[in-house]
Amino acid sequence: MLELRPMDAAAFERFVAHSAPQYAAEKVASGEWTPEEAPERGDREFRELLPQGPDTPANVLYHLHDSQEGADVGVLWYALQTRGGARTAFVYEIEVYEPYRRRSYATQAFRALEHDAAARGATNIQLHVFGHNTGARALYEGLGFQTTNVIMKKDLG
Repeated sequence: MLELRPMDAAAFERFVAHSAPQYAAEKVASGEWTPEEAPERGDREFRELLPQGPDTPANVLYHLHDSQEGADVGVLWYALQTRGGARTAFVYEIEVYEPYRRRSYATQAFRALEHDAAARGATNIQLHVFGHNTGARALYEGLGFQTTNVIMKKDLG
């Protein structure tokens, strides 16, 4: 059974050290950033969005913990925002760590997120997914998410 456990300051630093480079790599893969600028920009964006770390108002950071495994199997970060007049839980990061993938943790995490966000007054969940991440897109569609925006690109030459 998956539990959402709040992140402390030390865990937050490990989270940024792990997640910011992955985010930066995704930005490079999508053609938005250059490889040279990506490491610094990734870290900076995390720190700007979370200036008080795990205590940043309206942001919720969790470890995904499986008590049967006795381990943290991933992370979840979302922010409570007002979008289109509704209270939205915007998911910035959800990751199931490599050794724990394909074991239904992501689905369990989203079910727990639904309850947690609703208890905090959210009426919907939104997220961004990179177009090249077909596995994540399939997961989200299977969980009932609908596409609301699409940005497309064509390279010339």
